[in-house]
Amino acid sequence: MQLWKSWVIATKDFSIFRRKKRIIYSLIVVPLLMSIGLPLVIQFMIRPDAPTDEIIILMNAFSYFYVILAYIIPSTLASYSILGEKIEKSLEPLLATPTTDAELLFGKTIASFLPCICVIYVSSIIFMVLIDAFTYNAIGYLFFPNWSMVFILLLAVPLSSILSIQLNVIISSRVNDVRTANQLAFLLFIPFMGVYFLIVANTISLSITTLFLISATLFIIDAALFYISKATFSRDEILTKWK
Repeated sequence: MQLWKSWVIATKDFSIFRRKKRIIYSLIVVPLLMSIGLPLVIQFMIRPDAPTDEIIILMNAFSYFYVILAYIIPSTLASYSILGEKIEKSLEPLLATPTTDAELLFGKTIASFLPCICVIYVSSIIFMVLIDAFTYNAIGYLFFPNWSMVFILLLAVPLSSILSIQLNVIISSRVNDVRTANQLAFLLFIPFMGVYFLIVANTISLSITTLFLISATLFIIDAALFYISKATFSRDEILTKWK
């Protein structure tokens, strides 16, 4: 596989994304609202009689939101990856280029992965700075950065993002509508929220062990989707299906 060919495909997608306001809004607005809104919720909860333990549990739960965000944000970009080529009427020329299926899929993955990861990392910095500013007097120390957040940002977030991208690329190569692709990918969003509610309810703690188990599960699913995408993605089938 020649990586430069994948990068050419990715840069082409970057230029398309910049022209789509819906994609730009999904990349910027949601992470910005979350990075500011969640610390404001914490600030509202801080009272002289408020238990510190409850605040810490909620801050941990909000930290996990970035794993969820890493699944949500790439969804629009990745589902547009194949269908967008059809909309732009550039699918057939793209599939006719001298690239392998692996180079094409990797290029599409890069195009969705890099913008999302950059946005998540920037918004997480805003989130951590605001949380520390609002909670330092209440808990007596800087809560962030901590090992849980490091584990989330460096392992769980990339794996969650890759899962979303691979799933949406597979779906978008099989359907003819971006909304349908997003709706199908949304089904896997439910387990992410289930884990979040368990953390809020203090049923499970956001420990390194928990994060390792979550990351290991994401890695296994990512590996399975990788082999499924290699086995099912066929440019000849897509061309025949959409003629």
